[in-house]
Amino acid sequence: MKKIISIDSLTRIIPKLKTKGKKIVLCHGVFDLLHPGHVRFLQSAAGEGDLLIVGINSDTSANSIKGVTRPVVTESERAEVLLALDCVDAVIIFNEIKPNLIIREIVPDVLVKGADW
Repeated sequence: MKKIISIDSLTRIIPKLKTKGKKIVLCHGVFDLLHPGHVRFLQSAAGEGDLLIVGINSDTSANSIKGVTRPVVTESERAEVLLALDCVDAVIIFNEIKPNLIIREIVPDVLVKGADW
C-alpha cells in the first residue's frame, strides 16, 4: 500500500484485509520534527499487527494543537517522511484535533497511543 490514503479508500480496503486475517494497527499524532522517540514508537506500534496506518494531523489541526508556529514541516512532507519508514504502511491526514472519525470508520484491531496521551 505505502501511500497517503483517504478515509474512503481505507473503508474499502480494510474489510478486505481483515477477511484475509490481517491485523490492522492505527496510531496518530502530529509527527512534526520527527525524532528517534517517534521512530521507536512507530516501530513498536507496527509490531502489534500486520499493517500500520498512521494518522497525522493536518497543518490546520496541528496548528490548533501546537500553536501558531507549528507545524514546522508541512503535512505532505510529514507524510512523505513517515512513508519512508519501513514500519509504516499508509498515512492518512485528518483535519480534526482527535482522530475519532478515522477510528470509527476503519475500526482498527489495535489502537496505539503514545505515552504522553
